[in-house]
Amino acid sequence: MAVLDLKRKLEILADAAKYDASCASSGAKKRTSLDGKGMGSTDGKSICHAFTPDGRCVSLLKILLTNFCVYDCAYCVNRVSSNVPRARFSVQEVVDLTLSFYRRNYIEGLFLSSGIIRDSDYTMEQLVRVARSLREDHDFRGYIHLKLIPEASAHLVQEAGLYADRLSANIELPREDSLKAFAPEKDVRTIKQAMGLVRLGRESAKPDPKTKAQPKRFAPAGQSTQMIVGADAARDDEILARSEALYAGYGLSRVYYSAFSPIPDSSARLPLAQPPLMREHRLYQADWLMRFYGFTQAEIAGSSVDGMLDLAVDPKLAWALQNRDRFPVDLNTAEREVLLRVPGLGVKSVDKLIASRRWRRLRLEDVARVCASIARVRPFVIAADWSPGGLTDRADLKAKLVAAKPPEPQQLSLAL
Repeated sequence: MAVLDLKRKLEILADAAKYDASCASSGAKKRTSLDGKGMGSTDGKSICHAFTPDGRCVSLLKILLTNFCVYDCAYCVNRVSSNVPRARFSVQEVVDLTLSFYRRNYIEGLFLSSGIIRDSDYTMEQLVRVARSLREDHDFRGYIHLKLIPEASAHLVQEAGLYADRLSANIELPREDSLKAFAPEKDVRTIKQAMGLVRLGRESAKPDPKTKAQPKRFAPAGQSTQMIVGADAARDDEILARSEALYAGYGLSRVYYSAFSPIPDSSARLPLAQPPLMREHRLYQADWLMRFYGFTQAEIAGSSVDGMLDLAVDPKLAWALQNRDRFPVDLNTAEREVLLRVPGLGVKSVDKLIASRRWRRLRLEDVARVCASIARVRPFVIAADWSPGGLTDRADLKAKLVAAKPPEPQQLSLAL
């Protein structure tokens, strides 16, 4: 076998890691090197790889330890039967790469995953060794996200949480029967057990107000997971229902949705084409509504057609059009929870409007200053100088709003 140089390994293993979307750094505690020999903090600006909820860009070295894998998941390009170039980093090579890129301000942290080498415990141990070496041997103060191997022993999961800012175990597919069909070596119960261990670890790391003793940090940025969209027949309402259950049951920080992308030599059971990227986009928007706007999965699904989100309009607008009896709302008297359901108004714009109400009655021009599109807001609100009259109930309102706004971006945008 030819010996690969470090550059070629990096090319192969960085490309192999691109299919995993669950690598945001939101929630990470900012570190500094003021009290030690570490290298900086997670708060900086460099190459953009991920976004935090407040819009901050963070750059991550996103790689696999290896793309060798003993599993044969039909949807995975790195499966054992796949004919792709293979490579493997040593633990020291990953540590050296991370420190080298970090010192040059190319990155602000590390996202590390891996195919299964030998067995789950051996693989997880290698990932933990990387994180332990960075933290203990080099006093690394950057962000670390480790991918959990769900079948690994509980003590390895616990150790990973002591060194990583965030952990993630991918649920993979929305339907359990699909996971059995496409990834027979994986068990959804094992994945959930790993998530449960992380939740227990985070709960045990919360400080006790009755004592001054501070527990050890444990995955302070929480845990995330990822679902592949479009690889099976799961509808959007099923996907959102699974996400809602995961948020409630395991305290997840984030669920990521990844549109299925056909891979070389794939199984005939898988789709030949990927779903529309707008579907992934709508799922992210719906997820945002559940986490920050007080919507339930049932409310969002109620405005869908046959369980699928409307690709023409965002989920909040789709809900508003289905619930026109709740509109228009008075900008000068409505509660925050009501204003958050107005299409075109986000969390920041609502908070600004509520703050302004203490000093003056809001006019339509005040709304225009804090929102991206006053055309989207106008049919659903009453202001000091504006009433929509019958505009809210017009049968052609959806068509007019779609025609009035510019085309939506195909990449992820969470502004609602």
